[in-house]
Amino acid sequence: MEGHFAHSKLIWSPSRPSYSSLDVFRRIVNRKHGLNLEDYHELHKYSIESYNFWMDVWEFVGIISSIPPEKILEEGRMKELPTWFPGARLNYAENLLRRSDDGVACIAARESGAVRHYTFRQLREMVRSLTAAMRTNGITKGDRVAAIVTNSVEAVVIALASAAIGAIFSSTAPDMGTQGILDRYQQIQPKIIFSESQVVYAGKVFDVVPKVSAVAKALVSHGLQSVVLLPSTSTGKELSAARMIDVPKSVAISAFLATGDNGPLVFEQLPFNHPLYILYSSGTTGPPKCIIHSAGGVLLQAKKDLRLSIGLNENDTYFQYTTTGWMMWPYMLHGLACGSCIVVYDGSPFHPDVRNFLHFLSHEGVSVFGTSPRFLSEVQGLGIEPAKLASFAALRVISSTGSVLTPPMFEWTQQAFNPDIHLLSVSGGTDICGAFVGGMPVLPVYAGEIQGKLLGMKVEIFDADGKNIDDTGIPGELVCTRPHPSQPLGFWGDESGEKVGKAYFSTYPGVWHQGDFIVKNPKTQGLMILGRSDGVLNPSGVRFGSAEIYSILEDFSDIIDDSLCVGQRRPKDSDERVLLFLKMRPDHPFNEELVSRIRSAIRAALSPRHVPAHIFEIEEIPYTVNGKKIEIAVKQIVSGSTLKPSGTVANPESLKLYYKFLDLEGLISNKVVKAKL
Repeated sequence: MEGHFAHSKLIWSPSRPSYSSLDVFRRIVNRKHGLNLEDYHELHKYSIESYNFWMDVWEFVGIISSIPPEKILEEGRMKELPTWFPGARLNYAENLLRRSDDGVACIAARESGAVRHYTFRQLREMVRSLTAAMRTNGITKGDRVAAIVTNSVEAVVIALASAAIGAIFSSTAPDMGTQGILDRYQQIQPKIIFSESQVVYAGKVFDVVPKVSAVAKALVSHGLQSVVLLPSTSTGKELSAARMIDVPKSVAISAFLATGDNGPLVFEQLPFNHPLYILYSSGTTGPPKCIIHSAGGVLLQAKKDLRLSIGLNENDTYFQYTTTGWMMWPYMLHGLACGSCIVVYDGSPFHPDVRNFLHFLSHEGVSVFGTSPRFLSEVQGLGIEPAKLASFAALRVISSTGSVLTPPMFEWTQQAFNPDIHLLSVSGGTDICGAFVGGMPVLPVYAGEIQGKLLGMKVEIFDADGKNIDDTGIPGELVCTRPHPSQPLGFWGDESGEKVGKAYFSTYPGVWHQGDFIVKNPKTQGLMILGRSDGVLNPSGVRFGSAEIYSILEDFSDIIDDSLCVGQRRPKDSDERVLLFLKMRPDHPFNEELVSRIRSAIRAALSPRHVPAHIFEIEEIPYTVNGKKIEIAVKQIVSGSTLKPSGTVANPESLKLYYKFLDLEGLISNKVVKAKL
């Protein structure tokens, strides 16, 4: 246990916890039910023991409905996935467009420096106009609306217009490969696609027409009726008629909008469990699963966390850096449901210089900034101290997700921006379009630790036999042993529920298995995600996560640019060995002296059993288009599998670097330690 929490030092304490929305909610629950819940831990216990908690949340966060719920849940298609709030009627878009005043609803920015502000009144009118056109063109409740779009106000409008009608929205970022898009959209068979025609990223212009043309041609026979093309993000001009011929069923957005009428914005009143979004599993090693999420489920869950854990309100500006292909994009939209201003940013934060991006954060008064450990480590690696660039006067919360935030990065971030900032590490998944564990403003923050289990989420840690090992300090599997509203409705096309049952409830029958390796600090009650379960390292029966190795490597961040740690077990091997791949920073050599230092650091901080069997230099680390390291595919490659990279791999050529490590003995005998394409 000591190795996991050796860095767990206190770095932040709440100054006025009783003023937080979370503590206000606790006091309301006490009065309403005649309880005496004294702190967060007692409130959490109540939230996982009484389903009344979810009605308390409904009332506190102010869910708008035409027919309020009379019942909390009833048995659904699967006992593990009950039906929530049967009989209630609401509309998701109506809840997000609750404000219609002249306050700023959305700040839309591009890497070029262009920034536009849209009021709630303007946003509502844009949604009204698109909703009218979609209805005129035959889009109705249950139709799939797909998008290949950048993170922009147009994307927000498309999602909300779809929800207003009761259509099911699904999006991918334009940088996803053609096959990756088809792997998704051929399954869900959209009736209409909205797509960019030309985009800009890192200063480079990319023509999207060939991609959307190929997608449209493949989907016409699967029910596709229209492709609506957006103007170029670089010039603002619409595609010429000559080029539109290349895209079947295409129409310019201006012409499409002109088909609508001037009638009022009507929100279809739908069941709580009405399908809203289709999100996708990573699909890096196989076809992606099409995960269906309910409108009420994701709304209630996200609003609970944003209002209670982060305290988001009408005075906040919420900026989650994301693409439209990541679950954090629909999650970010719920800032509107809290009455907050949201920021949508299209482009690379590092172009032309990350300093510009950081100045933008400060200048626009961002108060809640959602980011990733990768972004923070890149800023640190550049030697930039954000607090010396700008004041960040409004910034009160930084929320990190997507991968593990290591103890050294916790400490650096806390100091680099402002020691008073509440730094959250959050972990959840596309599977629930939300989080299981995260931060709360009434508890202290310890470096490297997630503060606790989120309200309503009965998270436990199981060993291989399904025994609870929460308080032992021993790592195990993250499970959730009680239903919650944002569990998926199922997978598209899986009418029997067989696939969803196999995906989440087969490891521990009847219990949601998330697939994360986690450990709890018995002293602080804090949690640490150690990596994905299927990527857990297991040499000689000693199980540990890659995050433990990455944490040690933070001390070498001035010379190591990136790293990847995987297990290798080939058919001829009797045991698994750990391989560590290092991508060096420019002008810093990879040599035996560095290897020795890394081995010593891991041995001292963790144990001799954690030391990798081999450490190699590599030219590139594979990532998904959503910025997550691809450990599982590399593990399969070095263990003997031949993979065809899917469209979700941002840099698919990088996977070729790892095939030579299957012949480990040959590499070592020839003293080959550097891999190049």
